Amino acid sequence: MTTTPAAASRARPVTPMGILAASLKDIVSRLEAGDAGEPSVIGSISVALELAGGLDAYVALCTTPESPALQALAQRTSAHDWAGQPVGNGMPVLEQEMLSGHVEGQLLKFLVRATRSERVLEIGMFTGYSALAMAEALPADGVVVACEIDAGVADFARACFSVSPHGGKIVVEVGNASDTLQRLAKEGATFDLIFLDADKVGYEEYFRLILDGGLVAPHGVICVDNTLMQGDPYMTGASSPNGQAIAAFNKMVADDPGVEQVLLPLRDGLTLISLVEGG
Repeated sequence: MTTTPAAASRARPVTPMGILAASLKDIVSRLEAGDAGEPSVIGSISVALELAGGLDAYVALCTTPESPALQALAQRTSAHDWAGQPVGNGMPVLEQEMLSGHVEGQLLKFLVRATRSERVLEIGMFTGYSALAMAEALPADGVVVACEIDAGVADFARACFSVSPHGGKIVVEVGNASDTLQRLAKEGATFDLIFLDADKVGYEEYFRLILDGGLVAPHGVICVDNTLMQGDPYMTGASSPNGQAIAAFNKMVADDPGVEQVLLPLRDGLTLISLVEGG
């Protein structure tokens, strides 16, 4: 059966975000028509709020719980006063929201197991939630090489790793990630899974260093965080520098014939990238 463009345009939305968008479009139309005080409008707004506000919590509820060590790391990160953390030398402002968190951490663990990874590279460690999550899924002789520019944050993460039986699998590289990537490439290092979650303006450079340096194994997967960047890349109006950087990065990846990718609307966007065989 062939679907015509007209029929496709009449197709009802079936995903939470599609339903939410259609609901909000209807609400805006009714508000513009002067129906702001109508009970049905208020009811529609309440439904839209529940649809949007309940999504992340329900996804977390249906995801395998985090380990006690990861839970403790998240709690310690949340309790720390990041506003008082000294920042300088071009380092980003630190905030607890930089933590990957439960659902994304579980996805990374799942990918490590699914790809049977033994060597993992992380670019942008922060307090180490994602590094520890991936380490938990590695075999006993597996390793996570985690790059972090802030020495103080690296020490914070090491203290968290020390109480986990999997913390010994993590090697922390403190310094500029570009320098570390170039050194690893010269050493002939390769990784089965690479997680990129560093400064967004540097994404294009890091990605090129990964590909040009042969850092990802032929069968490997590159995971890139924040590729929706709070909607900046696709929304109209002024965009933040990070939004512009992510939009440019997404286009670069999409235009690269040597890779294939899928952007998942998980948290703030997670793009999975692999090399095209023979590309």
